[in-house]
Amino acid sequence: MFTVRPVGFVRSPYTDTSQVPKGCGARHEAEGFIEVLEEFEEGLLDVEGFSHLFVIWVFDRSEGFELSGVPPTDTRPHGVFATRSPRRPNPLGLTVVRLLGREGRRLRVAGLDMLDGTPVLDLKPYLSGVPPEELRRGWLAEAEARRPA
Repeated sequence: MFTVRPVGFVRSPYTDTSQVPKGCGARHEAEGFIEVLEEFEEGLLDVEGFSHLFVIWVFDRSEGFELSGVPPTDTRPHGVFATRSPRRPNPLGLTVVRLLGREGRRLRVAGLDMLDGTPVLDLKPYLSGVPPEELRRGWLAEAEARRPA
């Protein structure tokens, strides 16, 4: 077993999961803040040099889990590890946000898909060495292709 604790919290315009865009073509453009706790502020040194950040967070309002389910983007069931479902064995979320600026312990970001008050476990600079032509979108690409124009 291990213990994790929040390094900060999200300040988002979303107060209910129904407000977060979902489904094919959903765009996550909401702006807000990640407020880092005072004891971790030193860890933000030089973060403003990055354009995007990985945010590792907790689905703190999700209960239980399902190993498969039908996501809002398809009519067919998929395994939980092939989806972004909040109903996971370990309720962890991962989001890439655009860093718009830093105001002390507050990071102004865009691309939020989490609720206001969501605990943040870690922040990491977004770096990807995977060329775009090598990325595959799996069942999601197939579901989008099946959707009527």
